[in-house]
Amino acid sequence: MNRIISLFALAAALLAGPALAQDATEAVAELVASPDPAAHTVWILNTLLFLIGGFLVMWMAAGFAMLEAGLVRSKNVAMQCTKNVALFSIAAVGYYLVGYNLMYPLGNWSIGTDETGGYLGAFGIAVLEAVGIGADGADDIEYASTGSDFFFQLMFCATTASIVSGTLAERIKLWPFLIFTVVLVTLIYPIQASWKWGGGFLDSQFGFLDFAGSTVVHSVGGWAALAGAIILGPRLGKYAADGSVKPMPGSNLPLATLGTFILWLGWFGFNGGSQLAMGSIGDAADVSRIFANTNTAAAGGALGALILTQVVYGKIDLTMVLNGALAGLVSITAEPLTPSLGMATLIGAVGGAIVVFAVPFLDKLKIDDVVGAIPVHLFCGIWGTLAVVLTNSDATLYGQLVSIVVVAVFVLVASGLVWLILNVAMGLRVTKDAEMEGLDSAELGMEAYPEFGKGSQFA
Repeated sequence: MNRIISLFALAAALLAGPALAQDATEAVAELVASPDPAAHTVWILNTLLFLIGGFLVMWMAAGFAMLEAGLVRSKNVAMQCTKNVALFSIAAVGYYLVGYNLMYPLGNWSIGTDETGGYLGAFGIAVLEAVGIGADGADDIEYASTGSDFFFQLMFCATTASIVSGTLAERIKLWPFLIFTVVLVTLIYPIQASWKWGGGFLDSQFGFLDFAGSTVVHSVGGWAALAGAIILGPRLGKYAADGSVKPMPGSNLPLATLGTFILWLGWFGFNGGSQLAMGSIGDAADVSRIFANTNTAAAGGALGALILTQVVYGKIDLTMVLNGALAGLVSITAEPLTPSLGMATLIGAVGGAIVVFAVPFLDKLKIDDVVGAIPVHLFCGIWGTLAVVLTNSDATLYGQLVSIVVVAVFVLVASGLVWLILNVAMGLRVTKDAEMEGLDSAELGMEAYPEFGKGSQFA
């Protein structure tokens, strides 16, 4: 009993402040390195939260793949699956080689000395703790395992890349997209993320609050997708000369629905894991509250889109409802802890409404977003970041706005330059014939649904 009381007392004292990975203190380091079993328990619980949250966020990769596969036409499904597997793999390697150390330039989150990392450590490449390391030497400068933190943060990086994939579907070449992904996960994402989560100037000078990444993750993917969509142009036949918009329905709405529910599930790791601590009663209570707020925001977004499409269009649009749920999730991501359940529901509902009005707005601008990622991740990422001031007294409207603009300018300019260079160097867009035929056949030489055959009404 005394040990349990000691554990809670230590955890409460050590983790009362914001549990940010980059803010490990000397006091925490001493406790983790000590033989005190209470300190070891805190370290283990924190590490476990990173790992559980990380594999839930990894499962979101499946959700993105299923959502995109369901919302594109059948002749492009295999290409979307290929892109999602490839971009996740690129993110895993690229974030390891470059992005992780760029994201935490002021911290000590990689072990890279000659003794532990050999030539890799000498070049600053992240090397995690050795297999079989004893408890007395395990990451003695951290309050959780370096490996678990790396794993968790990697999943956020991969999520950013997934956002871009769906917007540019059905007309972009595979290799230019993958090369852009390399730049996004190794440079663009980690550099701007370091400004907040790496102890950079947005955090220190502007008091920017973004709990799990409405801006740092979601709007970054949205800005990169927007730059690519403008440069790439719309799909053939999407916009007529008279200004009308041709619907291009997806191939499999049940698959898109499954993808949405997978993303909904993964978001509990996305937001809940971002508490970054599980070693006290307070942290456990906060994680559970984050789960509840995350869930109700998604429900609010889905219901908001459902009701609005009925009112505006006379019929409920399932794709809007699915994106409404995702919009609610993005909207609550910047601050899932401080709202009440009612406020979280309203924040999500506003996100669902934003999607309903943003999709036709983009069509008026002739910006072709195949899956609606820009309204969901960019527009609602902005809304969610601003909504922090409604429930968190530590946030300022000025700090939130400045940070949104800084990230927007950086990502738009950097992404735009990369897209333009790729367009000049190798061309972004497939040929008209390839686009009409479908990227599955033209780019990959295979079909996702071969039993339907070319020219099928399902294509």
